[in-house]
Amino acid sequence: MAKKQVILGAQFPGVNNFTVWSDPAAGSQIEFSSFRHFAKTVERGKFDFIFLAEGLRIREQKGRFHELDVAGRPNTLSILTALASITEHVGLIGTLTTTFNEPYPLARQLATLDLLSGGRAGWNVVTSPGAFTGANFRRGDHLPHGERYERAREFIEAARAIWRGGAFSIHSKHFDIAGRSQLAPLPQGTPVIAQAGDSNEGRELAASHADLIYSRHGSIEAGQAFYADVKKRLAKYGRSPDALKILPGAHFVIGDTKDDAEEKLNAIRLQQVSPKNSIVFLEQVWNRDLSNYDPDGPLPEIEPDVSGSSLAQGRANNQDIKSRLETARLWREIADRDQLSIRQLAIRVTARQHFVGTPESIADEIDRHVQADAADGFVFAPHLTPGGFDEFVEKVVPLLQERGVYRTEYRGETLRSNLGLGGPSSEAVSSGLAAVG
Repeated sequence: MAKKQVILGAQFPGVNNFTVWSDPAAGSQIEFSSFRHFAKTVERGKFDFIFLAEGLRIREQKGRFHELDVAGRPNTLSILTALASITEHVGLIGTLTTTFNEPYPLARQLATLDLLSGGRAGWNVVTSPGAFTGANFRRGDHLPHGERYERAREFIEAARAIWRGGAFSIHSKHFDIAGRSQLAPLPQGTPVIAQAGDSNEGRELAASHADLIYSRHGSIEAGQAFYADVKKRLAKYGRSPDALKILPGAHFVIGDTKDDAEEKLNAIRLQQVSPKNSIVFLEQVWNRDLSNYDPDGPLPEIEPDVSGSSLAQGRANNQDIKSRLETARLWREIADRDQLSIRQLAIRVTARQHFVGTPESIADEIDRHVQADAADGFVFAPHLTPGGFDEFVEKVVPLLQERGVYRTEYRGETLRSNLGLGGPSSEAVSSGLAAVG
């Protein structure tokens, strides 16, 4: 039986807690030279796609800019369009919200990217919460949780109707538009649709409508459980298991030996979670000013403040009162059990799935996860910009190719064909996809 082929996506790092800004090798987050180096490297490594996250407003904490955010990041579609002109094969997936965009202009922009790139466009569909972000837009406020996803479903239905070309007429709760699309037929039918979500609703929507689903699972066992659950849902929508690719997010640290890689990981994690950043991180749950606490000391004895608005603004995962209290309780248990300081706890609970070791062991582990149906591949994010993938492409990719589980050349012209996807299903064309967190 032929081995499954590994899918690899490359996330441009930024707006997160895993980018190391202080490393001497760190470069710009906003200059085109960084995006060019990144794109050229991952295309040389035959990656399936580049993935860009997006922030619509610089995050704040206690009324000040959040220092882990990127100030001045260019518009996602502009970046991807520029990268389309200097690449030939790698896919281009951008995160774009359905909350503060409108179907016709966004559908045209994505269609334009697909046309200019020869069929390499993808859309990571998300919704945006919060009046803080909404203040940058005409509506000024935000939609309730349920209505955000309702709008997202209707948005995708409208976009798909526009992509089909010809006359369209959409009359729904959130949209009342009609016209005639001026778009040429798209090279891959529609842009590839990606979604991130672990809830039951999110899994169901992914099974019925998405092409890719991002996930977070730190062990092969957890990955297998998620994989099996989502894949079995596809049949009732008339879709084969291969119609949806499951791609957990992950990181890597390469060393000459396992111990060398572990030492590097420890140094990286200490850079990622500085003393100041560990306090900032804790404040997001405690919702209190904790600047007087020692990051190398114990957790605060006081409970989270649940009486007022959040100190952290612009975060998609701002926690409600119940989850703040539950998170604080769980973290106390972990800290007490393992005798962890604030900083040590922050390092522990912010850890993501890591492949740590020699190039050979990392290639083995990636292959093992995919062949064991814990994933169809991974979306890797390096801790450095723009050269974070240089070593991976030089040392790990050739080993995957030698094992016969990774392409030596791109096999198709479009992102869909390189991912092994057919055209969008009839169900996906006639219905919508909502991003569910």
